[in-house]
Amino acid sequence: MLVVVVGPCGSGKTTLVKRLQALGYTARAVAQEHSQIGELWKHGGTPDALIFLDASPATITRRRRNEFPEWLYNVQIERLASARRNATFYLHTDRVPSAEVQRRVIEHLSTLQRAQAAQK
Repeated sequence: MLVVVVGPCGSGKTTLVKRLQALGYTARAVAQEHSQIGELWKHGGTPDALIFLDASPATITRRRRNEFPEWLYNVQIERLASARRNATFYLHTDRVPSAEVQRRVIEHLSTLQRAQAAQK
């Protein structure tokens, strides 16, 4: 199962991908928020699961330990529009600990895997 994780800077993509990979998932973060290619998230193959993690500019500032301006957040969200529309799972991570993010995503991936198995 190919899992692609997208979201604005500081939303938790890298942390989640590392945890998913440690559990044996083929997972990668795509820096869609930095690209004007609207469907960069599809490069490398259309994923079985597209996970969209979001966070507010205030939370991103705290996590990155430097100012993250709202205008930049808005640019990134615009660049992520296609991924947001096509996401199989969306989670706003401001108040969700990383272990809970992982739990919810794994639950989603398990549901997708069961649905794929039932179609066979």
